Amino acid sequence: MIDSPGLGTRLRHLILELDGAVQAAYDKAGMEFRPRFYPVVKFLQARGAAGIVELAQACGVSQPGMTQTIQEMRRAGLLVSATSEDRRSRLIALSDKGRSVAAVLERTWQAVDRAARELDEELPNSLSGTVDAALAALAETSFASRIERHL
Repeated sequence: MIDSPGLGTRLRHLILELDGAVQAAYDKAGMEFRPRFYPVVKFLQARGAAGIVELAQACGVSQPGMTQTIQEMRRAGLLVSATSEDRRSRLIALSDKGRSVAAVLERTWQAVDRAARELDEELPNSLSGTVDAALAALAETSFASRIERHL
């Protein structure tokens, strides 16, 4: 028997807890929507349209991961293709359905934000701040480099 599950196992459990609760809120609202769609919708609401590379960078995910998310959102009818002003690149934009779903979910997103802030306040160290600090430290020195240093 091990003393404690590893860091990755505990982080996956945390993500399951958080994403599961958010997904349940979406389901309760009667919306076909997934937590991973949220940053895409929020970015497109602010920008109007964007390319996949720009979306991936803004959302902090890989380009293949963003491509999968975009495909899933297209199947759900949330996104449409748009043409850039110079017509050389294809962009992604919210569809009418995407804008409608976002309007319905705004109340849910506000509740999720308030719940996250409440959780941060209950912890000895802010979860949001800790995650941001960990990501910044890993941007400086990857976890793979840290492991290699200890081998």
